[in-house]
Amino acid sequence: MTPTPMTTTPDARLAIRARATTEASAPGTTATADPRDATAGGAGGRPAAHRIPPARTGADPAVRIPAQGGPAVATAGPAGAADAASADGDASGAPAPHDPCAHGFLPERPPVRSMIGTWTRLDAMAREAAVAPDRASALAVVERAHRADELTALRQRVSRLSPRNAEAAAMRVAVIAVSCGWSALDPQAPAAREVANEAFLELWAAIAHRIDHDQFVALPTLALHNWAPERKPRRHIPIDQLARTEQLVPIVRWAPEGQPLSRLDRLMLAATRLEAHGIWLFRLADTLAGRAPDDSSTPMALRRLVRIQHALRAQLHSEAAELAAAPATDQQRAVLGALAEQGALEPPVLQAADAVLGIGGRRLGEGRRQHLRRHLPAQHRAWLSAMDRHCAPVRTLAHRGGPDAAVYREAQESLIALRRTYTALVHAAAAPTPGPFPEAA
Repeated sequence: MTPTPMTTTPDARLAIRARATTEASAPGTTATADPRDATAGGAGGRPAAHRIPPARTGADPAVRIPAQGGPAVATAGPAGAADAASADGDASGAPAPHDPCAHGFLPERPPVRSMIGTWTRLDAMAREAAVAPDRASALAVVERAHRADELTALRQRVSRLSPRNAEAAAMRVAVIAVSCGWSALDPQAPAAREVANEAFLELWAAIAHRIDHDQFVALPTLALHNWAPERKPRRHIPIDQLARTEQLVPIVRWAPEGQPLSRLDRLMLAATRLEAHGIWLFRLADTLAGRAPDDSSTPMALRRLVRIQHALRAQLHSEAAELAAAPATDQQRAVLGALAEQGALEPPVLQAADAVLGIGGRRLGEGRRQHLRRHLPAQHRAWLSAMDRHCAPVRTLAHRGGPDAAVYREAQESLIALRRTYTALVHAAAAPTPGPFPEAA
């Protein structure tokens, strides 16, 4: 008799997936995602010369990375529903584990493009503060909102924000905070009330509590939540493919409407695209977790890591000319300088590569790894810390000889080169430029 092949019904697959999610969120358990899932997804329509190959490295790793519980977000639906979900009382979305192998540290859906209801005032404040010619003008925007009791009204409605809309509000608060020179403040510290508007600090602290993250004023918040596709995308397109293949525009512009994008706009869009192109790096990091240094698949994965980092570097080089030609203002350079002083500029994808290769952050005035990571959400920091632990066996190649150790050192050198390229892009964005913004054509 011919044996009947075993099949898995959709109901059974859902049950298995639910059980895996439950086990991953329980203490002392680990996720069961196969690292070979790194082969899922297309090349995103990239040219063949820059297409990143999938990461097939053979056997499963000995240790797997726990799936970190992320904020409540909706995981499906057309992009048009994103804007419609911006109402104050929106309670859509359910807790879901964050899987960096699916889309890196990008949000699971496109950021909220248009806030509605009372929150339109916060959106207008952020846009006005971003194009303010100097810090005093940005401070005046906040003071006017305070005198009109708009900040208090927003503070009273924070608890009604859905998690996704709370992230959107946090991005706008971050724009206002860096425009006013308050990016280094702890909004809940008593000393902050001596230098910043008290009503704005209360709104800031309330949103920080809502998203469980009080250090969100950084490039990850500004860049990864401040973009939108220029045209409405096809339904169900993966978020990383969307950010790679579609023309992106900033939600809150640092240049006046009708005028060219500024260097700061282009830098933050470049950081978003870097994250999208670096999705294979997250998948390879998960594949390398727990690998023994003498595993035959380790050097293969490291070679692919080198190719990915070279591709990311080429991506940054391709954006450098347009960024350098874009206009800038003294105010925008001040914003970049303030974020650089705090180590708040390095994109998460570079931190993921560092967690695997163990180089450490010493760029743009940064300190230790934890100093860099404090600007990321809790589940992202937890994933990076897990990578630090589980990739420790691979990092022992740094103290060995032979061809495998040479491949590891090549991966380290390629990451150093990638960081230098990104640093050069930041310096180009902060360089002086003669004259004001050109008139719109």
